[in-house]
Amino acid sequence: MQNRTKIYFASDFHLGAPNETESKTREKNIVNWLDSIKVDAKEIYLVGDVFDFWFEYKHSIPKGFVRLQGKISELTDSGIIIYWFTGNHDMWIFDYIPKELGVQLVRDNVVKTINGKKFFIGHGDGLGPGDHGYKLIKKIFANKLCQWAFARIHPNLGIGIANFWSRSSRKLNAEHDEKFLGEENEWLVIFSKEYLKKEHIDYFIFGHRHLPLEIKLNEKSTYINLGEWIKYNPYAVFDGNDLSLKYFK
Repeated sequence: MQNRTKIYFASDFHLGAPNETESKTREKNIVNWLDSIKVDAKEIYLVGDVFDFWFEYKHSIPKGFVRLQGKISELTDSGIIIYWFTGNHDMWIFDYIPKELGVQLVRDNVVKTINGKKFFIGHGDGLGPGDHGYKLIKKIFANKLCQWAFARIHPNLGIGIANFWSRSSRKLNAEHDEKFLGEENEWLVIFSKEYLKKEHIDYFIFGHRHLPLEIKLNEKSTYINLGEWIKYNPYAVFDGNDLSLKYFK
């Protein structure tokens, strides 16, 4: 326990996409990464979209992902604190994940100080200018009545519909998600710069944007986007003094 001093951040595993074979290979890689950091990890932040789709029915959950769930349970049982943020693909996590895996579920952005450094942590969806269509859809998906109505659909049909929608959305947005728009057009960079006008933050850490990015906002503030694990295998680590973006081989 005395050696556990580092804070790790990762996002957008999108387990389940694009197919079962590739997802399982990626899941094993993620488990290997978690194994590699468990010796010095004090806390781990999973910043949304761990699954490409997730919906918990009262008595059933989506099949698969047992390797990741078992590894996370092992880590939390050993005393490592894991914060699991919901993203736009897995906002329908309810009580199964926190109860069974021992994680702390987070549904909103978090501002906290760690070892004297101030962090703003969130998945990133719905922040910044524009994207009004998605912001409306997010409100619908977060609506309790809509969630209740979806739960009335049999899992065989409901999960099938949701997986089809998720894959279609990925195909539609894949090219945009992997293109750097320029610092002046990256909407999470815009959000971060606006936020700095009212409060100092040392590190803004987001997921959602699938491209790994590290941008200095000013002399004291840095924006980190964690990227995704389908292509890049990125993560960030805070050693108590500095935060760095790394890639797991």
